[in-house]
Amino acid sequence: MKQNYSASDLQVLEGLDAVRKRPGMYIGTTDSRGLMHCLWEIIDNCVDEALAGFCSRIEIVLHKDKTVEVIDNGRGIPVDIEPKTGMSGVEVVMTKLHAGGKFGNSVYAASGGLHGVGASVVNALSEHLEVQVKRDGKIYQMQFTRGKVTQELTIVGKTAAKETGTTIRYLADEQIFLQTTQFSYDDLETRARQTAFLVPGLKITITDLREDVYGQAFADVEEHLKVQEFLYTGGLVDFVAFLSTDEPLTDIWHITGADYFSETVQMLDEKTQVMRAQKIRRECKVDVALRFGAGYETNVKSFVNIIATAGGGSHLSGFETALLRVIRKEIEVNAKKLKITAKELQDLKIKKDDIMAGLTAVITVRFPEPQFEGQTKEILGTSSVRPIVQKVVMEEFSKILQSTKREYKAQAVVVLEKVVSEMHARISARKQKDITRRKNALETSSLPHKLADCRSKDVEKSELFIVEGDSALGTAKLARNSDFQALLPIRGKILNVQKASISAMLSNKECASIIQVVGAGSGYSFDIENARYSKVIIMTDADVDGAHIRTLLLTLFWCYMRPMIEAGRVFAAVPPLHRIELSARSSSSEEKYIYTYSDDDLAHKLRELNSEKKKYKDDIQRYKGLGEMDANQLAETTMDPQQRLLRRIKLGNAETAVSRTIKTFELLMGDDVPPRKEFIINSVTKFDRSKIDA
Repeated sequence: MKQNYSASDLQVLEGLDAVRKRPGMYIGTTDSRGLMHCLWEIIDNCVDEALAGFCSRIEIVLHKDKTVEVIDNGRGIPVDIEPKTGMSGVEVVMTKLHAGGKFGNSVYAASGGLHGVGASVVNALSEHLEVQVKRDGKIYQMQFTRGKVTQELTIVGKTAAKETGTTIRYLADEQIFLQTTQFSYDDLETRARQTAFLVPGLKITITDLREDVYGQAFADVEEHLKVQEFLYTGGLVDFVAFLSTDEPLTDIWHITGADYFSETVQMLDEKTQVMRAQKIRRECKVDVALRFGAGYETNVKSFVNIIATAGGGSHLSGFETALLRVIRKEIEVNAKKLKITAKELQDLKIKKDDIMAGLTAVITVRFPEPQFEGQTKEILGTSSVRPIVQKVVMEEFSKILQSTKREYKAQAVVVLEKVVSEMHARISARKQKDITRRKNALETSSLPHKLADCRSKDVEKSELFIVEGDSALGTAKLARNSDFQALLPIRGKILNVQKASISAMLSNKECASIIQVVGAGSGYSFDIENARYSKVIIMTDADVDGAHIRTLLLTLFWCYMRPMIEAGRVFAAVPPLHRIELSARSSSSEEKYIYTYSDDDLAHKLRELNSEKKKYKDDIQRYKGLGEMDANQLAETTMDPQQRLLRRIKLGNAETAVSRTIKTFELLMGDDVPPRKEFIINSVTKFDRSKIDA
């Protein structure tokens, strides 16, 4: 380190160099989440054109060469010269930070892009980027490399006079992003469907031309269709219908309204070219769709100008406050019908969680220049929006609950009865937890006798394996390192807590044992600081039943110990499906057995061995379950931290698992017979007997 510190030691990063130096400031991370954020920035610019009424079609193409292409039929990026910089509009948008058409009020009334850094940041973080613009009967093209111009704006063709639009194709820079990072088709599909719901009439097409690790095109894989199109006309009502998974208690109620607010913003004076404070009147449009269901999960999504606000913000706070005040008032008015005394109302008090149970809702607000917390736009900070949303929702929701129409009146009673029932369940559950805690505190040993605990008391080093069945437990005891690995066997498939009440969950022996062993409580009282293990590893057989048990366990953690998933402390063990034994001449002293984890993996490994002319025994072992392995095999493949393979359960994985659990249970075990019959008939031709373990 230099002892002298002078102005010559200061560095000034010009243009897009600052983005390349500190990409996290603009896209959050440089993993897959940051890669997808770059794509959202380009797509959102197209959607802004749709919101303005100039775009009806967006196409997204994932190419084999790892490039991604986004095409729209909007007005096209301006190609004329911007007078202040002397550059074309395309170059200004793609190379200048905080430049664009969304700082004033004349081009976009409401938009997702606000800071003027989206396209330029993507350009800075791309190894190569190409822009094509259709305007005035001509096709213009410009190219960039890592944010630097490599081809000036040039006319490369002609088009119809009325045909306009922008095409951007780029390759993410491997100097910035990890080489293994890929665009997530599932995330792209979810975002495209979501946007199509929010902008009725907008057609979004996804085409995936990539190949998987075995050289097979994704287009040939059932989960990844080559082309998917999304087009909806029902708006938020269709969105809530799609999100809803439980039995409905009410119809989908649609609430709309608008109001005005004033705010002081910095505006550029066209004459003096100086920023001056100016008071502006804004219009905020509110659009809400909601439905109450018989389930217990809450599924509420909020948006600002079609941008998802995962962290909520002022609009979500206004919505929740409005629901709470209206329902509290209606319960107070109808207390006699609901058999609630005045003392109960005062002592127990309806809380937000009582109302939100079983609620599916989408809240969206649209207004110019919203204030977000950071470039990733996860939380709305514009405080003036809260009272507007609260006012609109209170007025319209009150009209619904107080309506004299027969269908509304009956549904309103059901909603109020459900809220009261949730309040009583919350109070009962709290009392039961208090009793359980006092009882456990007095007992000398409160842990289940079937737990094979570890000797270490160091939470950072300890691991809990939840093992399927007693047969696997015996082998696991011999395979584990008892210093830091604990084992808890479960018998069969645990309760599906997604549909069960809290009291039913607590009375279930297996669920109660898991919560007790983790040691941090459950639900709202869960405190991750009290968790007894740094890792919880779900170790089930590599078959359909094992996957089902793993999904049910994930549902338990999702509903009652969610902070463990959020902290990345829940894992799934990945036991092998096959074992290949190499012949004596082909195996080294260190490698005698090769394990594979799927049929595709086995086929790939056998082709590799054949190409290398390595001999192996034809009798390839297929494991039917963990109990078939001996202790050494189980330790080597599944339990030894030096050699095992673990799959970390992320928040998105858990959401998907829970959603699929609900839909599958409703389909296969619900009361509605026709959909189940149709599913069985349609699935006959797709049935593969080789997938069954005989």
